[in-house]
Amino acid sequence: MAKVKEIATALEMFAPLPLQDGFDNAGLQVGLTEAEVTGVLLCLDVTDSVVNEAVALGCNLIVSHHPLIFKPLKRIIGSNTVERCVISALSNGISIYSAHTNLDNAIGGVNYRIAQKLGLKNVRVLQPKEDSLLKLAVYVPVSNADDVRKALFDAGCGAIGNYDSCSYNVEGFGTFRAGEQCNPYCGNIGELHKEPEARIETILPAYLKNRVISAMLKVHPYEEPAYDIYPLKNSWAGAGSGIVGELESEIDEKSFLFNIKEIFGVGSVRYTALRGKNIKRVALCGGAGASFAGAALSEKADIFITGEARYHDLFDNTDKMMYAVIGHYESEQFTTEIFDEIIKKEFPGVPVKTTTVNTNPLNYL
Repeated sequence: MAKVKEIATALEMFAPLPLQDGFDNAGLQVGLTEAEVTGVLLCLDVTDSVVNEAVALGCNLIVSHHPLIFKPLKRIIGSNTVERCVISALSNGISIYSAHTNLDNAIGGVNYRIAQKLGLKNVRVLQPKEDSLLKLAVYVPVSNADDVRKALFDAGCGAIGNYDSCSYNVEGFGTFRAGEQCNPYCGNIGELHKEPEARIETILPAYLKNRVISAMLKVHPYEEPAYDIYPLKNSWAGAGSGIVGELESEIDEKSFLFNIKEIFGVGSVRYTALRGKNIKRVALCGGAGASFAGAALSEKADIFITGEARYHDLFDNTDKMMYAVIGHYESEQFTTEIFDEIIKKEFPGVPVKTTTVNTNPLNYL
């Protein structure tokens, strides 16, 4: 039987916690990591009704998109939804895990699922992550360079765009003298030694630093490997906010809006003035994504779709790009499909259910 921590690890392999935005609180919200999972209930939001449903179904793990706990709790006395859910979950032995902006920012995450529903092709990250990359340079005997490169690539180094296993290599020689307490791989204690070495340079996401260094040290032959790590200012298209892509073929604006309404079951699509142009390039960001409209404009999108936008957000650049606002819940409702696929693939014996509770607080007349 799978444990809570094992399911959490599988989810974090797909959407690593370091990808979450600074304001967020993704991860285990309530419960014990060592608890054995009897069943998993998937949802967008954790509410009283969802916790009750988990109890009725015999599920002792709830996996949600939106974290139940965003801010520190000063007291837990059942005075609001969060406190009541915490009390009920603990009383019934239920753990709660949330994958939020880390799932938004991950390749294949929330926004990719929206793009998939719309049938977009050539999809790419709309607003790549900044200050999230490192460069590693390591010196290794030439005869061991292939083993070290493979370990680095297997640990997650060397991905640039659609290319992987990227590195730069140059050969020279290194010098060292081993002290009395050393056990040198080559050379003799007390003697200056020259060894043909390769300098391997490669790139990695910052959150993989510890894993990469550990993998390198396991295969590096030296007692004291020499390596350098540099922070990079490059944008990283391997993670980030929103998606931009193209439709298979152009479609008129009204027909596309009706498609959105049908696909996402939207009670009311809010949109800016029709521009009299067909839709081909589409940019989107689920949830409250209005701040990425500028990036959509830079990508020359014909339309920008998001879940929420303030009134004044919709005044700028409407002559150059349409805006469509479809609702926060509606834009992220398919998140549970991602959870379902990950958990069923890794833990086929664990019962997985999707909530039947509609947690959308908004209704439409």
